Amino acid sequence: MSDICIIRDYIPGAIGRVAELNGRYYHDNWGFGLFFEAMVATDLSAFLQRYDPRRDGFWTASVKGRVEAHISIDGLNSDTKGAHLRYFIVSDDLRGTGIGRALITRAISFCREARHKKVYLWTFAGLDSARHLYEAAGFRLVESQMGSRWGTEVTEQRFELHLS
Repeated sequence: MSDICIIRDYIPGAIGRVAELNGRYYHDNWGFGLFFEAMVATDLSAFLQRYDPRRDGFWTASVKGRVEAHISIDGLNSDTKGAHLRYFIVSDDLRGTGIGRALITRAISFCREARHKKVYLWTFAGLDSARHLYEAAGFRLVESQMGSRWGTEVTEQRFELHLS
């Protein structure tokens, strides 16, 4: 972990690298294709175009200047839906180092500081390591349904963490 640098806010190349990490991982392990990677790149770009550091968070973990992990908090609809934890990904090189837990901890701490009352995320059944991290941070499964928001039919799961 001593070579890993966690940076808050946008850094050049982050959009492409986060889309690449997601595209490669979900293609190799779940068969997701172009639809998914394009969605990540498009949604992440739109998020950063309206990014407000008072309500939103964007963290990358880099090794020697190369982004190897990421997490975002989208607080745009925090008052009605809660803050949205998004784009969480850890490269194969950093998986198991504790960086995922460190990023989730930073994101939740930010949500408390920003006074978000609730944080939610969407994931899908089978991502057991990520689910373990979410549950260890206090998130609880509140909804499960079949869906194809990622371009492939999976059992979608919504997790929530209430902060107040």
